[in-house]
Parts: sequence; structure tokens; C-alpha cells
Amino acid sequence: MGVFTFVCRSSGDEWSAKQLSGDLEASAPSTFDLQRKLVQSALSADSSGGVQSSFSLVTPSSAVFQVIIGGGGGGGAVVAAPGGGAGAPAAEAPPAEEKKEEKVEEESEDDLGFSLFD
Repeated sequence: MGVFTFVCRSSGDEWSAKQLSGDLEASAPSTFDLQRKLVQSALSADSSGGVQSSFSLVTPSSAVFQVIIGGGGGGGAVVAAPGGGAGAPAAEAPPAEEKKEEKVEEESEDDLGFSLFD
């Protein structure tokens, strides 16, 4: 599992980012393009699994961007494949759990101690 944390800054019409503890960096005209470049940079350093990312503006001209690769992720995990023509076929999804029906005993009016129609 790899965790990549970037400090992002805007100067004029350009966003740039440097890895907090490492050598990865990128720049782009928008935060969207910057995030895409940073995910690709992180994948080139560690391609061990699915990708999760989080972008948080700190001020209008600075932000923190984190990329987490592998580690099982949570419900919001997004899987990204390296940019190449044909990808490997998707892994089969685990079989859905069978739903067990719970038997709920209906209570009669006598059990409640009163009648709804009195």
C-alpha cells in the first residue's frame, strides 16, 4: 500500500504540486488536470492495487491532495488502470450473500393487553 501526499499551490493560471516526502511533482492549468497527473505519477511509483484520492482546498490558492494505492480501500474506492490500450479483464465479483429471511411472529391483540377496536 502506498500513500502519497502532495501540497498544491496556485500561482496565476497554473497549479503546481510537490510530494510532501518524496520527489514526485506536477503542474497543470486546473486542479482537475493536476489531480489526474498526480494519480498517474503515484501509479508509476506504486501500482499495487486500487486507487483512492482526496483533494481538499485549504485556501483559494492552496490545497492538499492525497493518493492511496492498494490497501483494500473502503466503499468509495475507485479503481484506475494504467493508461494503455487493452486492459486485463475485470476480476469476477464475489458471490452475493444469500439473504436469510427472519421469521417475525405477529403479536395478537391479546398480547398487548388492549384491543384496537374497543
